Amino acid sequence: MSLKNGGYEVSLVVADGLGEEEKNGISIHDVGKSSGRLNRMYATTRRVFEKSLLIDADIYHIHDPELIPVGRKLLRRQKKVIFDAHEDLPKQILAKSYMNVVVRHLLSHVFYLYEQIVLSKFTGVIAATPFIRDKFLKINSNTVDINNFPILGELTDGVLPQHSANSAICYVGGISKNRGILEIIDAVGLAQNNVRLLLAGVFSEPDVELQAQGMPSWKKVDALGYLDRNGIKDVLQRSLAGLVTLHPTINYIEALPVKMFEYMSAGVPVIASDFPLWRRVVIESECGLCVDPLDSQSISRAIDFLCENPEQARMMGSNGQLAIKNKYNWQIEERKLLDYYKALCR
Repeated sequence: MSLKNGGYEVSLVVADGLGEEEKNGISIHDVGKSSGRLNRMYATTRRVFEKSLLIDADIYHIHDPELIPVGRKLLRRQKKVIFDAHEDLPKQILAKSYMNVVVRHLLSHVFYLYEQIVLSKFTGVIAATPFIRDKFLKINSNTVDINNFPILGELTDGVLPQHSANSAICYVGGISKNRGILEIIDAVGLAQNNVRLLLAGVFSEPDVELQAQGMPSWKKVDALGYLDRNGIKDVLQRSLAGLVTLHPTINYIEALPVKMFEYMSAGVPVIASDFPLWRRVVIESECGLCVDPLDSQSISRAIDFLCENPEQARMMGSNGQLAIKNKYNWQIEERKLLDYYKALCR
């Protein structure tokens, strides 16, 4: 939408099987849903390439590592191609516990070499975090970070959340074991204060969902399922604190979690994993508390502190909103994106 509003003609190629449409002035081209991982990697990728040629764009912005070969083909046709790096994929492969350890390390090394060779030839790279930017700057000098920060005013009316005696805390986003859901539910039960957990999102692991529902403190959970942006806004307005206590896996430690900045945007104090990068944001902004994500007691103590110190909690929420206004917002990132595209067009 930022590119469209910046004067560009924008087309989006998807593979969701929902058909073609025009939405908010953007042409959406559907190449059909894939029937499995191999089908997605080969047949769907081929269809994406064919559709991309038909569109005949000047710039192609690729978000999926599986589409890097498509980018190479477009480069050969004198097109400008950007790779959007959402994560450090070689490190992410190392974190996939369902793979054999030897296979993991082999695939990680192979993809590391592949990135070095192929992405150095791309027109540019856009990285989702400063850490990923620094990695890709060694591969491609035309690399910039565009962070997925909140749009000012999207999740708040500028008023800090109001809390009753029986306040709630919230978790918003994808729900899984590695994202700390079991420790969160346990912490709610351990808290000395009477709090409920507003759980907005969908479990990605059915066995973990069953395990969570069998915990004694599940009775203090309001499972809200998937919510749209207005639903999330309502949850945040009812919350004393927002939890982002992801486990210390390779792909989380050096990432910047969107939900943390959404909590800050809404004026909700953050209870975050005590990772160096996250701690720096929380301490500099004075917007919350950092905890050991693997220790339910550590999380519950943070919950109790905020319950028992409402003025400090309110100040943390206000500080978070100020940090979003001054630094961590999409309007700033949008300007970086438009400047990057303008340079490509020159």
